[in-house]
Amino acid sequence: MKTDFKHSNAETMAITRNIREFDKETNNIYETVVIMSKRADQISLEIKDEMQKEMQEFAPAQDTLDEVYENRDQIDLAKSYERLPKPTLMAIKEFEDHKIHYKLNDEPTEENA
Repeated sequence: MKTDFKHSNAETMAITRNIREFDKETNNIYETVVIMSKRADQISLEIKDEMQKEMQEFAPAQDTLDEVYENRDQIDLAKSYERLPKPTLMAIKEFEDHKIHYKLNDEPTEENA
């Protein structure tokens, strides 16, 4: 699932939440945490990949000392990514908005029985 990170309406700072709201769907807070954690990892990788692609546009063929220290476009791009909500907060928002699709493996297998 591709996310539009730059237009995310997730909180930019951690807020107090009712923990009991998170385990209503899964009936297990630990499964909920795992779901949100895995989604946060996915979001983090997507942000990293997107940022690297955008940074490659600024990569000079040959680095000079001036270019390394004064590439304002790269600095502005990095700052725009720093202002994004953290991947964990984006994952929590997606979970709250029912935008994360997951499958719980409730059936015991021979290994778990």
